[in-house]
Amino acid sequence: MNPASDVAGLKVMVIDDSNTIRRSAEIFLGQVGCRVILAEDGFDALAKIADNDPDLIFCDILMPRLDGYQTCALIKKSNRFREIPVVMLSSKDGLFDRARGKMVGSEQYLTKPFTKDGLIKAVAQYARRSVSV
Repeated sequence: MNPASDVAGLKVMVIDDSNTIRRSAEIFLGQVGCRVILAEDGFDALAKIADNDPDLIFCDILMPRLDGYQTCALIKKSNRFREIPVVMLSSKDGLFDRARGKMVGSEQYLTKPFTKDGLIKAVAQYARRSVSV
């Protein structure tokens, strides 16, 4: 099974206030055929989720205005979007951070800086498959 071929065509949202992280994720995911939606913070993301209906969301924890925990909790409280898997991104790798991510409904916790392989594996493992008619 080749994770890269399994993710082609999936819509993946990356929410991070770091332009470097957004660009890195966009390049890595684009190389394997994902359609990437970028958001700078939670407010930006919530508006874009409704328009794009992503298959998976990567969400940074430390962001201004609306942090990753709050953003994830709002996504998971929404009847329309609660099924979208959310993978938390953070440079902090503590047990408390992982537990808090689980409490708000995230599926996984990926530590930054992430690798291309780590990112692609997370997409292959967690992406909600869109049913095309």
